[in-house]
Order: sequence, then C-alpha cells, then structure tokens
Amino acid sequence: MDGFTCSKCGEFHAEFPMCFGAQFPAYYFSIPADERESRIELTESLCIIDDTHFFIRGRIEIPVIDSTEVFCWDVWTTLSEANFWRTNEVWHDPERVNEPAYFGWLQTSLPGYPETLNLKTLVHTQPVGSIPLIEVTEEGHPLSADQLSGITWQRVIELVEIALHGTAA
Repeated sequence: MDGFTCSKCGEFHAEFPMCFGAQFPAYYFSIPADERESRIELTESLCIIDDTHFFIRGRIEIPVIDSTEVFCWDVWTTLSEANFWRTNEVWHDPERVNEPAYFGWLQTSLPGYPETLNLKTLVHTQPVGSIPLIEVTEEGHPLSADQLSGITWQRVIELVEIALHGTAA
C-alpha cells in the first residue's frame, strides 16, 4: 500500500508503516531512571535486569488476508536464564535454526489489543542476522487469533493509526 489518509489526523501519510516496535521490555520501566545504567544490560536484541530477569527482542508477524504482506510488531519477551544463555551461546551459529522454541512471557503492551503484557509466547530462532519470530500462544486472546488467522487491510489501517496517534477517540 502506497500511503493512506489518516482518520485520526486527516493528513495523507506517504509512508505506510507495516512494522512497529518497542525499544525496551516493559519491565525496564519498573527500574528507576537513575538506577537503569547500573542495573540493566541492554543491546538491540537482548536485555538483562538485575542479573535475574532475561529478555529477547523478536517479531510477531500477522498475515494480511488476501495479500502476501505481513504486519509486524517488534516486541520483547522473557526467557528463562538457561534459555537466555543458550541463545547467547548459539547467537552466531548457523545451526541455531535447529534450536527448539523457547517459552517466554510477552513484555510489550501493544496498542489496539486488550492487554498483551505477560501473554504466553514461544520464541522461534531464525537464521543468523534475523530477528526471532514470536508466536503468541495465549488461547482466546485476539492477538493470538490474528496471528493464526490474519487480519484485513482495514484492521491494518486501524492498527497503524492507533500506533501512530494513540488509542481511538
């Protein structure tokens, strides 16, 4: 899609973003700002808080119905300590694609959905240089249903508008 007229602001947006993301896991914000530097280790894809909470950044892909397009959310999810260190161990190994999926709890609240924080997930390792795919496995949640069944272009536009401008008025 080559842009759209936004129902929120009334302006034409030439770019049609198909991916939105979170810079930090939600738990990051529970740490006082003046303590973050000493308590948090953060890279683009991995995060450790207080040497006891482990996170990885990944991507939730939602197919667009009757299209080859995919709408994406870049999110954070927890990992167990063992799976976090295993992820680090195989980070540059081409064979990492053979790793079993890792269980986690979603650590990103996504706009346009009922609360998504702490939904059950599976982290699927991808080829070196590719972001892991996150599968939402929480039964009955609309995000999980969307990931399985896909969404319409109308829903994509709704999510883009909410992501760009906040919740519906």
